Amino acid sequence: MQEIVKEIRDVLSEVKYPGTSKSIVALDMVQNIKAEDGKVDFRLVFQKSNDPFVGTVRKKCESLLKEKLGYTTVEIETVFVHDLEKPLALEKVKHIVAVSSGKGGVGKSTVASNLAVALAKLGYKVGLVDADIYGPSMPKMFGCEDASPYMVEVGGKELIEPVVKYGVKLLSIGFFVDPDSATVWRGPMASNALKQMVEGGFWDELDFMLIDLPPGTSDIHLTLVQTVALSGAIVVSTPQQVALADAVKGINMFESPGIQVPVLGLVENMSWFTPAELPDNKYYIFGKEGAKKLADEKGLRLLGQIPIVQSIMEGGENGSPVALDEDSVTGQAFIELARNVAHAVDETGETAKRVRVTK
Repeated sequence: MQEIVKEIRDVLSEVKYPGTSKSIVALDMVQNIKAEDGKVDFRLVFQKSNDPFVGTVRKKCESLLKEKLGYTTVEIETVFVHDLEKPLALEKVKHIVAVSSGKGGVGKSTVASNLAVALAKLGYKVGLVDADIYGPSMPKMFGCEDASPYMVEVGGKELIEPVVKYGVKLLSIGFFVDPDSATVWRGPMASNALKQMVEGGFWDELDFMLIDLPPGTSDIHLTLVQTVALSGAIVVSTPQQVALADAVKGINMFESPGIQVPVLGLVENMSWFTPAELPDNKYYIFGKEGAKKLADEKGLRLLGQIPIVQSIMEGGENGSPVALDEDSVTGQAFIELARNVAHAVDETGETAKRVRVTK
């Protein structure tokens, strides 16, 4: 039977999702394959019920299986991620937001950690998943490197109890690996680790779950959108052109037909340098308002501009995020960012509801 299933998957690998170079098998859209007596049936999983390519993909699958493998009957069950039952761990999570960047070194994790703290400061219930599998930094940024999450039984299932710090529930692969050893995992292993933290954590009630993704675009990003229904994604960049070029790739990935995750907006990190002794001065060492211009070009929101100040680095090093100090310049910047993100999520959700009603 395994050989037959592999043969079917190989044929279906020839079906590319329209608008991408990825096959529907690579995108994990093909599930539950069964075949016997000239009949094959399987499940096709799409991200959204208004996917315009449902009919095209179904017809292509049916014709290839009949033409190349000689099946006389092909039955395809079409399901949509948003219609699937939520995992137990996510039943009470209202919004899941990915924090991403096109390249490393732009301060994505710093933004994610401080955004989580700022949302908690505003009274929201917040969770944070450190999905940067190859370089987990949240344990250090939250000052809990020695934490050891334990298992709890919930509804007859064993779940991981997140670490709680500064009002944020936190899970990171850094809690489960040796911090002094390099994490060398193949793509599927890293993806499975992410799924276990997201679906295997005891998150209980959350207004926001933030997921700090690895930089760039990879299998982990695909795993995420296939595992959970994201409310949206945030793209972090610096103002310089080389970073903005990679940010565009990130935006295009989330907006591609195979993923279709709304981009809530851009965050411009390292917008300007302000010396502590000259708090009113701004030095645009990486260029001025590059992310703002890109947001305007793409028709996206500029969610926030975060300056470079020494306290951000110190806060990350000593496990005390700068967003804890609401009266500081950077604290105020992250509080404003948190408000803008909450508003963007609400606005995006209302738009989606109107689209569904009018279809």
